[in-house]
Amino acid sequence: MEVSMCMTTSSNSISLKPIHNPLLGHASSSSSTQFLALRRKGSSSFTTKALLSTSKELVLKEFHNCKALKIISGLQNFDKENVASVVSAADKGGATHVDIACDPELVKLAITLTSLPVCVSSVDPAAFLAAVEAGATMVEIGNYDSFYEKGVIFTPEQILNLTKETKRSLPSITLSVTVPHTLSLPDQVKLAEMLEQEGVDIIQTEGGKCSNPTKSGILGLIEKATPTLAAAYSISRAVKIPVMCSSGLSAVTAPMAITAGAAGVGVGSAINKLNDVVAMIAEVRSISNSLSSSGFRTANEEQTLKL
Repeated sequence: MEVSMCMTTSSNSISLKPIHNPLLGHASSSSSTQFLALRRKGSSSFTTKALLSTSKELVLKEFHNCKALKIISGLQNFDKENVASVVSAADKGGATHVDIACDPELVKLAITLTSLPVCVSSVDPAAFLAAVEAGATMVEIGNYDSFYEKGVIFTPEQILNLTKETKRSLPSITLSVTVPHTLSLPDQVKLAEMLEQEGVDIIQTEGGKCSNPTKSGILGLIEKATPTLAAAYSISRAVKIPVMCSSGLSAVTAPMAITAGAAGVGVGSAINKLNDVVAMIAEVRSISNSLSSSGFRTANEEQTLKL
């Protein structure tokens, strides 16, 4: 069954139509049906592994090219209308990945709205299984910001255990793990190195929640991003896997993350807090353009150095 949605903003109406998702190898609106059909032919774990192995290279492609832009709707955001708006904005604005709450119904919705890789975020490895069967091609242990507000802090031991459990249940899934900003930089680096040894594909940084800018405007945006930029710089020089710089970033600071050593950036509140889907698209486009311009300048600088 196809799903289509139409959302009305204060001045615009945007129709969100089903899209073919090449990562799933079929019409994305029938992802669950295809999984069931494959299971009738053999082991569900085997068929799931085969699908994930096929898509993994595509999921990681933009990270290897240092051009990944993941738009995050929020780990505890189960508002279908808002998630649909964020996913649509990511798709139309030039993002390379979307990150949504770990819920099968949200995944089914998302893959009808975009052909981008859909990542689900959770701190419960058991919850990933249903989301992956629904069509998610990447999972994220992290996006802890909502937990910090409740006084919950994750230790390196807890994160390693969550990682091991996820790898056991979904060995072929593209796995990203966030390193908490609550750790000192040396401890963040140490945890990242251990996560790399466990077979994690991407390390994500954070820090926006702990930053309290004292300036307004561009200076304030740079202050806001400082903790996650510092983490990206330090971790990217200690591990060989891609690092995604996330939390507190904007069109101003996203290019700085790539310069610091990140292979991509993750942006959440700058997009999902907006009430207008058109404004969301414009903000995603602004960040995407800033990354493209940064890449062009970097290429020119490297060519100049060679000359």
